[in-house]
Amino acid sequence: MDDMIYNSVLAVAAAFLVAGFFITTWRLVVGPNSLDRVIAMDGVVASLQCALATYICWTLDTTVVNAMFVVALLGFIGSLSVARFRKRDGAL
Repeated sequence: MDDMIYNSVLAVAAAFLVAGFFITTWRLVVGPNSLDRVIAMDGVVASLQCALATYICWTLDTTVVNAMFVVALLGFIGSLSVARFRKRDGAL
């Protein structure tokens, strides 16, 4: 594949990731209840993983794979703990 086409496809992917990240961050800040914020945080974690994967494709540097595993595990543990200990909004 031509380098110019490869870089332009990755640039488009990065632009979509940035747009999605901003939309998800907006939901994280504005979310009407805590469950919306938790779902938005999962979206932020997924966007970060996709951004790291795009970085790996762009630079062909695989040292970031360990960071992807850490982000994935932290996102999973965070979602699991919120699902386990969450109470309804306004409940004591």
